[in-house]
Amino acid sequence: MAHICGDKPGANRHDAGQTDADRDDYQNLILLCPTHHTLIDRKENESVYTVDALHEMKAEHEARVLARLDQEEMTSKNSLARAILPMLEENRQSWEQYGPLSELARSQPHNEAVHAVWVSERLSVIVPNNRKIAAELDAHRGLFDSAEQEIITTFLLHVRSYEQWVEDAIPYAAVKRFPIAFDHLIRGLADAGV
Repeated sequence: MAHICGDKPGANRHDAGQTDADRDDYQNLILLCPTHHTLIDRKENESVYTVDALHEMKAEHEARVLARLDQEEMTSKNSLARAILPMLEENRQSWEQYGPLSELARSQPHNEAVHAVWVSERLSVIVPNNRKIAAELDAHRGLFDSAEQEIITTFLLHVRSYEQWVEDAIPYAAVKRFPIAFDHLIRGLADAGV
């Protein structure tokens, strides 16, 4: 993960007018492989990889991803669940590998680099995936029955509170825990639709 406007003074594209929250906001982050991260942060490439150019690259990539997600029309709960499941699974893997209860975090509780990876995963994977899942659910709420609506509403509350916590707007204790019933619902519908 890279900052579009550099994180620290002297970094490429650093904007002294940004707040710390703006600097770490999703809008100022871009996911890059290590090779391209190094390439865009070279001083000699600053005129090529401008803020506008990086925002355009990010927007084009997100549009390609969304277009792939939209390939299957969401006419059933099963097709919607199949579209959601990969993002849900990616979030689960991030949590298990890097989250505060992961083996990595428990074995190195005071390692700032380990914590930084977890912060990166929250900002670059979990929050964007949650936003996409929530958007799909909001757009297709009518596909679900009343019992499923309760599960979906609980998940959406989790998404909103989780993002508020990531943005330091609420304490972690106020985050609605991830509803396991939502995971079961999506996995069951995805499997049934195959």
